[in-house]
Amino acid sequence: MSSSVRAAQASYVVLSETVTDKPTVLSFLVSQFPAITAAVWQQRIVDGKVHWRDGSLVTLESQFIPRERVYYYREVAQESLIPFKEQLLQQTDEFMLVFKPHFLAVNPSGNFVNECLVNRLRLKTNNQQIVAAHRLDRATAGVMLLSVNAQTRHEYHELFKSGNISKTYQAIASLSAEVKQLLEQTELPLQWTVKNRIAKTIPSFRMCVAEGEANSHSEIRLIEVFDGYGLFELEPVTGRTHQLRVHMMSLGMSIVNDRLYPELLDKADDDFDKPLKLMARRLCFIDPISRKQIDVSCDGFNLQDEVKNL
Repeated sequence: MSSSVRAAQASYVVLSETVTDKPTVLSFLVSQFPAITAAVWQQRIVDGKVHWRDGSLVTLESQFIPRERVYYYREVAQESLIPFKEQLLQQTDEFMLVFKPHFLAVNPSGNFVNECLVNRLRLKTNNQQIVAAHRLDRATAGVMLLSVNAQTRHEYHELFKSGNISKTYQAIASLSAEVKQLLEQTELPLQWTVKNRIAKTIPSFRMCVAEGEANSHSEIRLIEVFDGYGLFELEPVTGRTHQLRVHMMSLGMSIVNDRLYPELLDKADDDFDKPLKLMARRLCFIDPISRKQIDVSCDGFNLQDEVKNL
């Protein structure tokens, strides 16, 4: 553990054009981040830790400017180290594909400011232009696509926005009684198409299945069974927060070691011996710059053997 840890990379917030009652940047930051006191924001500004896009410092009197970005550095009293290493799978002049281990955040989040994938890679490569092209939960391991060139960054973000990328996950879950019965008369694989509406619930970092038009779609296949557990292959067609975890829960087969679904467990330190059994195993896309087919799997990190060890 180390104390008073400051993030090496800046985070930013966009000053919303819908906000009309916050005359200064300070007043906006105080309202935007209720967990951080006004006194802390005042001190950060005085210490030169908050700035505009061009690097000029925000002052206590700086006026609120709609649509502008304000940059700041996250700080935590203590930061835990994650004892697992990322692994480079493929790299070009435009992107890198990396295996992200369980428990490692992609970007600064919560009590992690420097112990995250992007910061590790920036330090390792001395390239401050590295950014993630998509999201992956801290609890989830697997293949991540990151842009390494700011000039072409938007091309890789667009792959995910437009759905022009194929993602395949693996998960382990305890089989439901219904599926066990079905397996007595049906051969593998079993397949489900899950389409429903996912919405925020309480607390807001959890999601739930809600009434209304479907906004999520996953294809799920049970491909291997061992002693009451199943190895599943999952393909998210859409990309909602916690989509695969919620869809597996909706089938009555929540993913092993999931601390959010179906029940929210009490907050606790990471148990490195019990990772969430969910892994982004493969990414497949046409490189928007070279036009080459990219198909990368983390073959050395799969859940195939783990289903037999539960």
